[in-house]
Order: sequence, then structure tokens, then C-alpha cells
Amino acid sequence: MVDIVVVGSLNMDLVVRAPRMPLPGETLPGRDFQMIPGGKGANQAAAAARLGARVAMVGRVGGDAFGSPLIENLRRQGVDTGHVRIDDEAATGTAMIIVDDSGQNSIVVAPGANGRVNEQDVDRLEGMLGHAQVLLVQFEVPLETVQHAIQMAARHQVKVILNPAPARPAPIELIAGADFVVPNEFEAGTLTGLETKDVPSAERAARKLLGYGPPVVIITLGEKGALMATDRGMVHVPARKVQAVDTTAAGDAFTGGLAFALVKGFPLDEAVRYASCAGTLAVTKFGAQTSLPSGEEVQAFYEGQDPEPRGGIL
Repeated sequence: MVDIVVVGSLNMDLVVRAPRMPLPGETLPGRDFQMIPGGKGANQAAAAARLGARVAMVGRVGGDAFGSPLIENLRRQGVDTGHVRIDDEAATGTAMIIVDDSGQNSIVVAPGANGRVNEQDVDRLEGMLGHAQVLLVQFEVPLETVQHAIQMAARHQVKVILNPAPARPAPIELIAGADFVVPNEFEAGTLTGLETKDVPSAERAARKLLGYGPPVVIITLGEKGALMATDRGMVHVPARKVQAVDTTAAGDAFTGGLAFALVKGFPLDEAVRYASCAGTLAVTKFGAQTSLPSGEEVQAFYEGQDPEPRGGIL
């Protein structure tokens, strides 16, 4: 029995720190190169598991040096990896990430085996999904696979959280099939064609997304927090101030936190506030899965305590 099923990507993140983003054609000295487990699907699975949820991951890695370590890393964090396949005909997904001194990042992803996650992979999990409470999906696997998973969840009356990331156009019927659509500003702009850069513009984008059919839209706004929208109105949930080290996986921590809070029965506005705490804590530490906070850390922050310095900052 699991609480949350994640259908999504597993990547090895190749991360380098630099004083700033390089200009086109520029070679810029960097520092602190690391290989860190990532991928939006795996990050969200790990985020929810660290908070205390029972989580299963569905996806693929390649039959190369990166694949098995990614699976083992998720296992160590308590994620059920029985539905993660090793695909000997593809490379493991990789992400090239530059993090500047302000904590902002720039990412290029080579999907590899993630691009081969298919409907048959989803069909194998139907028995497990039927007993779960939440399905988490993103856009780092083929959209037809995402749509198939959403339809399966609907048959079993399982709530769907769609994180439409990375930003790409998507059929309205796919968006409509989700119970919660959770984009960031750029992703909301891609889905709606509306510039989204602050709370007022996020409200306009959220209104348009609600018109596509999902009952709840939550737009994450970075240091400005998140905007929650339903047909009953909109609520802006500000983020608390912290010293940003690396924004990688902050959105994944938010999404995993939201799934966990919903499973635990939080009211929607409090679930968003809890998720915002998880996302905020993630920016205080370097890396993707290495930055994800524990349940104890998030609960303390949620209850109003300032975070203590978190180890591992490089």
C-alpha cells in the first residue's frame, strides 16, 4: 500500500557553481562540480518520502553507470522503486545545471530513458494506483504517458497533481484531467500565453487555467510565495525570507510537500502553506535531492520556527 504514486523522470544532475551565468560564447571558470540525483519525478518522490509519505516511483533509467545509483538513492530515502525499469537501449537522463552566486540556476536536460516511459509502464502499476490517494505527474516523460496515467487515476478516483514542468504546450484536455495544476510563473505563461511575473499577472493566468477545467490551480512564485486559485476565489500565500543558496528542486519540494499535506488531510490553504515551507527550505541547501528537507524541518518551519543552518552548503 502506498499513499502517493509518481510517474516521472529520473536524472543524474551534473552541477557546477559559477559566479554568474556565462554569456553566449563565453568560457567562465566554475567550481564545486558535483553529480547529484535529480529529475522532477524522482525529486518529488523523494520530497514526499522524506516528509513521511509512502511513495512509489514509476519511470526508467538507462543501463549505464548512472542508472543503478539513481534507483538505489531513491530506495535509501524510502521510495518503492519496484516500477523503475532499467532500459538497456537508452542512456539515463541527465541535466546540466549551472548555479550562480545568487542561487539562481540554468538547466539543460537530456531526457534519455525518460523519453521512453510509455503506457505499458503505467499499466503495470494499476493495482497499486487503485489503492493510492494521489498521483503526481510532470512533463519530463512523454505527454501521452502523462495523459494515460491521469485517465487511469480518474478511473480509480485518485487525486491528480500535475506539475506542468518543464514548460511546454499541452492539450487542454490533459490540463482539465488534473485535480491540482501546479506550474511556476514561466510554466503558467507557456500554458496560457499570458505574461506571468507577479501576483496580479499570476491571478490572470490562474483564472485562464481554471477555465480549462481543473478545480484547483496553484502558481508558485519563487520568493513571492504561491497563488492558490479555485472557483471560490484566490489566496496569495507569501513565502518566508531565507538566504537562497540554490533554487534547484524548490518547485519539486513544494509539489512533494503539497502531495504529503493533502494525504495527511490538511485543508487546502494550509496544504499550500505547508508546501511553501518545504519549497522555501529547499533553497537553503545546494543540489536537487540533497536539498530536500525532512519532515521535522518542514514541521518546525511551518509552525513558525526559523530554520537552523542546514549542512551540506558548498
